[in-house]
Amino acid sequence: MNRLRRTVLGALAALLAKPLAALAAWNEGAFGAKTPQDALKGIGAANPAPSKEIVIDAPQIAENGAVVPIEISSNIPGTSSLAVVLEKNPFPLAAKFDFKEGALPYVKLNVKMAETADVRVVAAAGGRHYSATREIKVTIGGCGG
Repeated sequence: MNRLRRTVLGALAALLAKPLAALAAWNEGAFGAKTPQDALKGIGAANPAPSKEIVIDAPQIAENGAVVPIEISSNIPGTSSLAVVLEKNPFPLAAKFDFKEGALPYVKLNVKMAETADVRVVAAAGGRHYSATREIKVTIGGCGG
């Protein structure tokens, strides 16, 4: 009976350890940052160069800030990640996506926006960072408004 119990407990511990391993990659400093500048520093992109090769497809006016759809793609060769920074949100870094070599750097997501603000997308490629911004006007706040 002890052997069976140890086997079951061992299997249970292994299952519980997998989600904890995923959290190891969590960038707490960047996602917990209170300012856009601190969020950018947290992902190693303090001064990204402007680029027209990052495409942000989002509504010019969001009727409800609780659900703002955004599509992002990068035409920069070798794009390895895309990060979304919402300039006026309490925690500006909304998302960060990493891509394997050869993957299409495209994401579609819904974000919450507290108020009218710029959405900044930062792409990492070839050891450099690039950014593009787009203003979205919010008529009804989504972060408690």
